[in-house]
Amino acid sequence: MKKLMFCLTALMVAASATAQTKWDLPTGYSANSFQTQNVQQFATEVDQLTGGKLKITLHPGGSLYKANEIKRAVQTGQVPAAEFILSGAANENPLFGVDSIPFLATGYADAKRLYQAAKPAQDKLLASQGMKVLFTVPWPGQSLYSLKPINAPADFAGTKMRAYNPATTRIAQLLKAQPVTIQLAELGQALATGGVQNFLTSSASGVESKLHEQVKYFYPVSAWLPRNATVVSQKAFDALDKPTQEAVLKAAAAAEARGWATSERLDSEYIKELGAKGMTIAAPSDAVKKVLADIGETMTAEWLKTAGAEGQGVIDAYRKP
Repeated sequence: MKKLMFCLTALMVAASATAQTKWDLPTGYSANSFQTQNVQQFATEVDQLTGGKLKITLHPGGSLYKANEIKRAVQTGQVPAAEFILSGAANENPLFGVDSIPFLATGYADAKRLYQAAKPAQDKLLASQGMKVLFTVPWPGQSLYSLKPINAPADFAGTKMRAYNPATTRIAQLLKAQPVTIQLAELGQALATGGVQNFLTSSASGVESKLHEQVKYFYPVSAWLPRNATVVSQKAFDALDKPTQEAVLKAAAAAEARGWATSERLDSEYIKELGAKGMTIAAPSDAVKKVLADIGETMTAEWLKTAGAEGQGVIDAYRKP
């Protein structure tokens, strides 16, 4: 009898172990990033909603794969799920970079409309690569920092403007500034030595890098709000039973709503903090707004030349009244 009970118990334990699915989910962002914290809450809620049937282990800070390797790791089946910045894959297909076209969507409401316009094409593109999008969340917008006041477009001319990718180099050129390639970690030294006079980065970077110690003017232009996507391989998702799939989608919807709200709240809090620490926070002048909007039109047109009919469809949907 004891032997029978032991066998039954062993079978029950084995069945329980077999029933539990485990996913590793790498991200290139640090554990204290609000994006990573949001993904962690998603993983926790999936665990709760499935009664422990699906366990998602988050690997932050590029600890499992480097940031630029993460998307590929899901595509090739090395991991079942992951988080990455969509625009980081723009070299594969321009559609991935639509949310990083400068001065196209300059605020959370516009960024949400652009996301909804781009979602069908981006979801289809990722599906063709074997991935299902669970949710996407924007970073705070890229805003303008300057050592001196910027009252008119002419105030950019001849200044040294930090660039860190092709888009920021192009913005500097269109503003008649001199683009200088500087990564965020080197920005403090460049400011101290006069190597840069103005640049675009988020309010979050301003607080985390203590830019208020060297830069006195902040203009919340929200040039673009790049999004992170959390995805799962379609194969891994299809392997789940229906109730578990529904739990994942429910937790994902909650993560997306929470992430957007958190990003917007933090942006406001970061800007207030920069002001409290001595920075002058000011809206750009009408003349500066116009030149930035014109740059947006120019760079949207340049993007459309590479993005083709699908890209045109996204922009048309975004601009539809």
